[in-house]
Amino acid sequence: MFGIIRPCRHRLGQGLAAEWMAHLCGLCLALRAEHGQFARIATNYDGLVLSVLTEAQSPRTPADRRTAGPCPLRGMRTAPVARGEGARLAATVSLVLASARLRDHAADGDGALARRPVAAAARRVAAGWDRDGSRAAAGLGFDAAVLLDAVDRQPRLEAAAGAGSSVLAVTEPTETATAAAFAHTAHLAGRPGNAAPLAEAGRLFGRLAHLLDAVEDQQADDAAGAWNPLTATGTGSDEARRLCDDAAHGIRLALRDVEFEDGALVRVLLGREPRSAVRRAFAAGRAPGGAPPTPRPPTRRRGLVAGCAVWTGLFCTGQVCCSSYTDPWTGRQREGLCRYGDCCQCCDCCQCCQCCQCPGCNTCRGGGGSGGSGGSGGGSDGCCPDCCSCDC
Repeated sequence: MFGIIRPCRHRLGQGLAAEWMAHLCGLCLALRAEHGQFARIATNYDGLVLSVLTEAQSPRTPADRRTAGPCPLRGMRTAPVARGEGARLAATVSLVLASARLRDHAADGDGALARRPVAAAARRVAAGWDRDGSRAAAGLGFDAAVLLDAVDRQPRLEAAAGAGSSVLAVTEPTETATAAAFAHTAHLAGRPGNAAPLAEAGRLFGRLAHLLDAVEDQQADDAAGAWNPLTATGTGSDEARRLCDDAAHGIRLALRDVEFEDGALVRVLLGREPRSAVRRAFAAGRAPGGAPPTPRPPTRRRGLVAGCAVWTGLFCTGQVCCSSYTDPWTGRQREGLCRYGDCCQCCDCCQCCQCCQCPGCNTCRGGGGSGGSGGSGGGSDGCCPDCCSCDC
């Protein structure tokens, strides 16, 4: 549902925040229009990057937006939303990757999917999404086979991975799939010269997404005895952090070679947000002082039917938009769509250190360390570089 791209309104500003929401709503509505109402659960923050990339490489025209009707996620207000081939590509890729996740849940027997009839129904839904995604991709000139092949190869690579193996061998299918999707935005925009650097940016983005997902899930996976790429390959926290930092830096370098009509939103989403995602993921895995966190009992996961029923309720009541809530499938605490993730609404960007939950904030507030309120931080209020990336 969410992903690693969770921009904060204080860093986006009003104009880019509106653009980001236009692409998010455009992805959701493209899923509904082409694949049915139920397919909207495949909406995710990372997928809309494809819509943003396509539009950023193309001259803007009035046809790029349409006015969508009232929606609970927008407080029952109308809004301009993105349309066109970029939104359709984002919807197609999101749907195929969601089908892979659904099959994984069925294979693992999560919740109600432990029952054979329910698991069989889930696999039929996933197969239908694969067919729909392939058909929609063909209409865009994109070969969905690269996505389906990546999904098929993933279990074999995971089964072959062991202590001493490179974790990058496990992330390769994700890298290949995202590289192809990023590169295709250049063809949709009529900028074939951008395909190579975008493929590189996509490859590193896929690596980063896979690694951060493993970092965030490792504690719960280990407690539940589930497979995790970092645990299986014996990749330590320091090495995982190095790989993530290198990927985030590589994305920024690759984007320098891409020609954009207007790359402001791209630079925020793919230049700045990956670094914030890395800090957020690794901060969550450590308690203050660097001590390992207290192990928590494994979360009981809902199955397909129960999870979808709860998701429907959250959407219809607007909780997914406007408040904190518990993810129906994973049990994790989530922030609403309109809260844009890791920064609070109670302060301006350069005051985030006073209220957000990240390890540098104790230093910024004078709670310890050498920084203090007047330390060597980067913001006007003494924010440390590891805090909210305000870039003030």
